[in-house]
Amino acid sequence: MTDFHDVRFPLRLAIATSGGPARRTDIVQLNNGREQRNARWANARRRYDAGTSVRTLDDLHTLLAFFEARRGQLHGFRFCDPIDFKSCAPSMAIAATDQQIGVGDGARTRFSLVKRYGDAAASVSRSISKPVQASVLLAVDGEVVPVDRYMVDAMTGDVVFSTGFEPAVGAAVSAGFEFDVPVRFDMDRLEISLTAFKAGQIPSVPMVEIAP
Repeated sequence: MTDFHDVRFPLRLAIATSGGPARRTDIVQLNNGREQRNARWANARRRYDAGTSVRTLDDLHTLLAFFEARRGQLHGFRFCDPIDFKSCAPSMAIAATDQQIGVGDGARTRFSLVKRYGDAAASVSRSISKPVQASVLLAVDGEVVPVDRYMVDAMTGDVVFSTGFEPAVGAAVSAGFEFDVPVRFDMDRLEISLTAFKAGQIPSVPMVEIAP
């Protein structure tokens, strides 16, 4: 058994989930009234709570079955972030030119998927390890690559060009895709009270992003 199950958290329950990226910053107050800030994490770590999505007894049963199959915190799984699940904005259609993922050298065949966030002041890159394989589109210098000329590595999420179709030296490689977040439950005990549920009190179902 592996510590990651390549299954997706039920979409019905994911839609109303709350949460998002979290960072850890140390802030030191200086004697002159200024602050010194230091980022302890290079990248954000996302946290979610699926409790807000549980509305019916069937939802509770679905959650219970999924939790048991993952054995609580033991096994990771895929989660579709309802706000951030595409290489573009949620309302837009995926395009092969959404995100630049590398530059060809005439021999390189493997490229890692990334998504960039930023504005005029700064930007950050996020590694994407769990793309939805059927959604991945590639382009080289803006020209869409036929799907039979590359594959998606299911283990790493990298895209791999077939032999003979390596991007030329200096060619910009870009990609468009949907993706999931690798997470695990952040608890080993699922608290369910039918009386409380009928009274409108929903259980907390925390999940935290992991490196798969």
